[in-house]
Amino acid sequence: MEGDDDDFPPEPSEPSHSQRGSVASSVTRAQDLLVYLASNSAVHLTLEGLGCMNAQELGRNVREALNIPNSAVDVFTFWFCSPLLDLQLKPKHLPYKLCRQWQDLLYRFTEAPPEAISQDEPCLLYKRNVFYPRSKELQIEDEGVLRLLYDEAKMNILEGRYPCDPEHWLTLGALSCAIELGTGLDDQALTVAIREKKLSSFLPAHAALGGGGFLSTLRGRGGRNAEMEQNLIKEYRSVCSSAATGSSLEPIALLRRYLRSCHTLPYYGCAFFMGEIDKPAQGLLHRGGRKAVSVGISLEGVYVMDVKEKHVLLGLKFSELSWDHSYPETEGDSHILWLEFDGEEAGMPVNKLLKIYSKKAELMSGLIEFCVELRSVGESAATGTDGEVTPSQEPTGRETNEKTRERRQGKMRRQSSVVCSRVYSLNTISYVDDGKEIKRLKPKRAASFFTRPAQPHTYSAVQRHSAKPSEWTDRTKITD
Repeated sequence: MEGDDDDFPPEPSEPSHSQRGSVASSVTRAQDLLVYLASNSAVHLTLEGLGCMNAQELGRNVREALNIPNSAVDVFTFWFCSPLLDLQLKPKHLPYKLCRQWQDLLYRFTEAPPEAISQDEPCLLYKRNVFYPRSKELQIEDEGVLRLLYDEAKMNILEGRYPCDPEHWLTLGALSCAIELGTGLDDQALTVAIREKKLSSFLPAHAALGGGGFLSTLRGRGGRNAEMEQNLIKEYRSVCSSAATGSSLEPIALLRRYLRSCHTLPYYGCAFFMGEIDKPAQGLLHRGGRKAVSVGISLEGVYVMDVKEKHVLLGLKFSELSWDHSYPETEGDSHILWLEFDGEEAGMPVNKLLKIYSKKAELMSGLIEFCVELRSVGESAATGTDGEVTPSQEPTGRETNEKTRERRQGKMRRQSSVVCSRVYSLNTISYVDDGKEIKRLKPKRAASFFTRPAQPHTYSAVQRHSAKPSEWTDRTKITD
């Protein structure tokens, strides 16, 4: 399931005459509406004038039904979600009208066949706003709002949309047990409760059910589940014993602990898009192919994740990337989102280009641009400047690249976390800009099959400390 965004391009053409008639008739009568939440529950509303009601007006009715205070007006927003496409609505969008144009959006932003498009139907969800800063979440005092945020974060953890390491999702699972089952259970009562709700209600599916395969079959799923169950119970004891160190076990405190732990994941709060990238050539015939990826975009940056392996392939702050998107030039070509970032080739600094194939490239590019603008406005307000750069202050392309590389040559630490970028596994285009023309680097000739050393790759990924917030504007959108 993809999580689309927010700033999708102008709405499709006006509805037909028959559609206008349906919209007009909806003004004069009350209609039932179901608004779904991340917890799979729904808010049932009966509203008049639904056909002419925009998302902002509809939001007032939902907040009233959920007893959400007006102070949390910016925390949540409406999304249209289906197996083919997810879109975050703007306050001005008319949900009723947009729903009737759903097939037009699917043809525009998906590769789905006509049969699937004709049968697809979106649900209206009330979820976290992509543009709500995570720094404000832990300042929220209302327990109901925190619980809605918890439900959504937990869903993303369980579905593997937020990749995290075993020790991380185990702690989150234990916190979920404390939040949903209580903090006073003994081991036997907790075991019964976990088995009733199933282990997959607390741990990611790929962890609770195992990765499959021959070795997993030999070991047995039951044995793995029993081990995960015992680890979860042990971690639950650790969470509950934290009261001795001064940590509160009140529900609101546990909700904050869960969200605070999720905030350590750089892609928390992202909108997600499905796409594909090129696989590196492998085998004697140098066959490649493509790999399915999930692209997360938020106010923090852009993250490319392996859908199958549940780990990060590339994570970039906005200060570390340039981007653009391209439309198909000939029949059979793909929509492409281009990400440019600094890299290294044979010890020499180079620019790297990653191609992400997706018909949602236009949506992704628009979301990145809007996030960049929001950050620019926010930082300009914080510094008291207008954010503009005069011609005398504007750096050249070469100076920008040199400053960016100097900034990123800070302290580095090696790790094998799933959160760490795996740039070495990407099939990218490398080039250098000598100030006159862009030159693509020629790849080295592969060693002979008979002389190639039989040893594993020794490169280990590195995670760099993020740049200062004031430096994010150093990189800009790729232009011709």
